[in-house]
Amino acid sequence: MPVRRFCGHRSLVKRSETPKLSHGFWKMNVSKSGYRVFSANSSTACTELAKKITERLGVELGKSAVYQEGNAETRVDVKESVRGQDIFIIQTIPRDVNTAIMELLIMAYALKTSCAKNIIGVIPYFPYSKQCKMRKRGSIVCKLLASMLARAGLTHIITMDLHQKEIQGFFSFPVDNLRASPFLIQYIQEEIPDYRNAVIVAKSPSAAKRAQSYAERLRLGLAVLHGTAPGIECNVGDGLYSPPPARTTMGHTGLELPLMMAKEKPPITVVGDVGGRIAIIIDDIIDDVEEFIAAAEILKERGAYKIFIMATHGLLSADAPRLIEESAIDEVVVTNTVPHEVQKLQCPKIKTVDVSMILAEAIRRIHNGESMAYLFRNITVDD
Repeated sequence: MPVRRFCGHRSLVKRSETPKLSHGFWKMNVSKSGYRVFSANSSTACTELAKKITERLGVELGKSAVYQEGNAETRVDVKESVRGQDIFIIQTIPRDVNTAIMELLIMAYALKTSCAKNIIGVIPYFPYSKQCKMRKRGSIVCKLLASMLARAGLTHIITMDLHQKEIQGFFSFPVDNLRASPFLIQYIQEEIPDYRNAVIVAKSPSAAKRAQSYAERLRLGLAVLHGTAPGIECNVGDGLYSPPPARTTMGHTGLELPLMMAKEKPPITVVGDVGGRIAIIIDDIIDDVEEFIAAAEILKERGAYKIFIMATHGLLSADAPRLIEESAIDEVVVTNTVPHEVQKLQCPKIKTVDVSMILAEAIRRIHNGESMAYLFRNITVDD
């Protein structure tokens, strides 16, 4: 039987074409991914900070739709591809805190399911940060929120001046806690002509470390307010301090605990000399202003001729603008981490410091894999 030989035939596709397709394929996959910046706010007043940040970065704000349906449910629609990219979600917190949180969670989850490479939340004011400790029979809500953000898909957070720095331990991913102090110190040096005659005031002993950091960098004196104004809440009657019931059963009756004396704060007083000086009260959040107004009155009685309040986050809830306008406070300086344009219209004493520069630089450095240490130069742990 004759042996049939099969001769190899050349492929119809040229050899040079296959490497070209393969090369193009690999080039597409190993090229450095880009980044997008989105705003998760449905309110136009809350997108101003996001617009300033994108202007500094030289990029356009990502196309998305965030809105409330007729039944008050939040809906998020991402209008462009985010596959394989670093996504930064800027979320400023308005008065409707819970709606803002849901907007952030839903947008993060939408980006996660759209195959975004990294999802970084830019949350200048982190909500529920005051509920970071167990109090009475409450709960640590800040820890709950950190877990929710992680489950929604966030891989990193950029925030500013957390109420307690230990909050960073609640998260299972990196947290960059930026500081607003360089901007507030610059405002003091440039906008208060005779600031050399000022004294930095801590509103309470717990805020003394932050105030001391400002005083040392400005080379100024330090004063501390101690005590509290009338009207503190009372814990009597809620059962928290109720004694154990008398035991009538036979046998071991247990140990008799020593009687604990309840704490009682004295009336508010000033530790330090403020006579004939400008008093600058330093804090991280200004929300209900009753304590600040009481502090200003005491400082005026002690001889301070001007009262300034410096805070990172100006929540200014309820009747805060009206109370500030009618008080002895001369000026309230806050950053734009929280929108407060309406409050400024109601009270001309409220001034704003823009911090979009440091937030934009943090976004750029994280995307490029650069060190964040430059943003924390000359920043102390207590700041």
